[in-house]
Order: sequence, then structure tokens, then C-alpha cells
Amino acid sequence: MRVGDRVFIYHSMGDAAVVGLAEVTGDGRPDPSNPKLAVAEFRFLSRIEPPVTLREIKESEEFSDWSLVRQSRLSTMTAPDHFVDWIQKKRPKIKF
Repeated sequence: MRVGDRVFIYHSMGDAAVVGLAEVTGDGRPDPSNPKLAVAEFRFLSRIEPPVTLREIKESEEFSDWSLVRQSRLSTMTAPDHFVDWIQKKRPKIKF
């Protein structure tokens, strides 16, 4: 992640879903509690209403090779380029 990148906020508890959009505001730094990990800073931009559920993403069958679909509890991952277009069609009020 780099400063200025837009990121999706995803939670895997309960109904796993993409719930929001944020922007990276600070470069990664070592996690003080685990030096093998990094911590980045973000600025919240908006909620995605209604959230885009993992079930909805899987049912589209467009993202079967995406790590979110194969291993949905990963902390961070790159989204496929066409995911932004796909999600904008599903939730046209969201501004990226």
C-alpha cells in the first residue's frame, strides 16, 4: 500500500462483507506488538450501503481466483482491477 491508495474495508466476522472505503494516509511501519507485521494509517472515506457480502462476490463467479474468495480471512490483499467496476455497478452511489 502507498499513500493515496484507496482501499476497501472488509470484515470477516458475522456476515463477511466489504463495508467501506478508505484512503492510505501513512506509509507502513513495523507493528510494535509483532515485528513480522506492518501497520498502515488510513482515513475513512465512506460506508458501502448495503455492504457487498462475500456471498454476493462468490455468486458472481467473476472472482473465483481472488484470494478473498479462496481464503477470506486474510488481513490485506490486492483487489482485482475489475472489482471496482463490478462493485460500482452493484452500488452506483459509491464514489471511488
